[in-house]
Amino acid sequence: MKLVKSLLLGSAAGLIAVGGAQAADLPVKAKAVEYVRICSLYGAGFYYIPGTDTCVKLGGYLRAEVALNSGGHYNGQFSSVAGAHNRLTNDYSMRSRADLNIDTRTATEYGVVRTYFDAVFTWTSGSYTGTGSGTGTTVYSGAAQSGGFGGVGNPSDGGIAGGSLGVYYAFIQFAGFTMGKSVSQFDAPWTNYPGNNFDGLVGGGGSVTGVNQLTYTADFGQGVTAAISAQDQVAYGQTNIWNATGATAGGILGGAYGSNAIGGTRAPDIVGMVRVDQAWGLFQASVAAHDNHAGYYGATEVTGHASDKWGWAAALALSIKNIPTGAGDQINIQGVYTEGASRYNFQSLANTSYSMYSGAGAGAYQSVGFAGVSDAVYATGTGMELTTTYGMRGAYTHNWNPYWNSALYGAYGAVRYSSTAKGLICGSAGMTALALTGTCNPDFDIAQVGVITRWTPVKNLTFSGDFNWTRIDQKYSGTVAAPAVAGSAKPAAVYELKDQDSFTLLLRAQRNW
Repeated sequence: MKLVKSLLLGSAAGLIAVGGAQAADLPVKAKAVEYVRICSLYGAGFYYIPGTDTCVKLGGYLRAEVALNSGGHYNGQFSSVAGAHNRLTNDYSMRSRADLNIDTRTATEYGVVRTYFDAVFTWTSGSYTGTGSGTGTTVYSGAAQSGGFGGVGNPSDGGIAGGSLGVYYAFIQFAGFTMGKSVSQFDAPWTNYPGNNFDGLVGGGGSVTGVNQLTYTADFGQGVTAAISAQDQVAYGQTNIWNATGATAGGILGGAYGSNAIGGTRAPDIVGMVRVDQAWGLFQASVAAHDNHAGYYGATEVTGHASDKWGWAAALALSIKNIPTGAGDQINIQGVYTEGASRYNFQSLANTSYSMYSGAGAGAYQSVGFAGVSDAVYATGTGMELTTTYGMRGAYTHNWNPYWNSALYGAYGAVRYSSTAKGLICGSAGMTALALTGTCNPDFDIAQVGVITRWTPVKNLTFSGDFNWTRIDQKYSGTVAAPAVAGSAKPAAVYELKDQDSFTLLLRAQRNW
């Protein structure tokens, strides 16, 4: 019995000892594991990619908006069915857009290696396309006309494929070099928007959606930088090279003074920029050289061709901060002059062809104003005549309080053709067919003014209303006997040549993150 008791007591003691050991080994509440570490090297919002020394930041916005009397989104009613101002014209256009950007940075012995990518996903109201005779359709995107993305329709919307994908920026920065799709070094820091939302503002360059380039930027300290850049001219750097021999009455009426005879690429645009950034604001001077390269006079090589001509552009930009009207108030202004490089004035989202109708016409069916922008004009057997433009744009932004601000903005652009170019255009078969009764002068001016008000009730959520008025001051006078315009239902009739106006309003809600 004593033996049994000893065994039981020994077992109990052993169990207590084991239990005590296990209790002592139990972990206390562990410190939370930091799976994603904050990266404070490059500002707020950056995190280390786990397992690397690379920092990443995700950003973007979501936007919903409606534009009234807009051609495109958001622009004036300047051409095609938008400029027709009839039953085929959209009185409103609605759009939803989501933007996603990815910014990565890694510190190296050569400095920071940065990559940046920005893409947008968009759904927009459709526009009419067809003959104007009841056989047309509403098309939501160019992708729809080719069967949607990748040639495959979108069954969720009946194959219309109204959504679109855009790549704004995709570039690498390393040791002072920028390689890829980024804003042109010619542009002012505010690109197309000195204080506005309106996309079609003239008066300066504006590759807001980025242009392919190879750029070297030198930082001299004290806010002084300079850059030299070779950038792709194809997408955003050139307008039209018109062969006036191919001009038609319908084309001229649509703002095209000949067949567009741009040849293949030969040289990128060369851009130089110097900028001074200080507490009071900034000053920037930029220049660009642009090669105008046409195809052949006719259908084959043996017809010959016009020789290349280099054009150029120069711009000055000034931003003034801390002005006495209020905290955060700002003035942005710039001016530009171009010869044979018109896109550096009529930026990538601005129109280069204008064809606008209104109901008033003295002794005529209606009135019409047409105009066109080119880099050069020539005719079969002649050399190029470079087109001259100049302009300016600017804005004053005032903060009423931390939640409300307004901006008053404006722009001006002028297009001037040489006397030889005017002779080629006015003497073309297309102009003759129009039977112009008055003055033939393809020069024109464009003036724009607008006001925008923004309300930001909470951080990164903004509601805005932007009203714009644009006036096309064309230099033609008299009347034309115009042919029918199939795409916009305009009949063959006599039209009076008059200046034209466009009024448009954008209402937008945007949430940034």
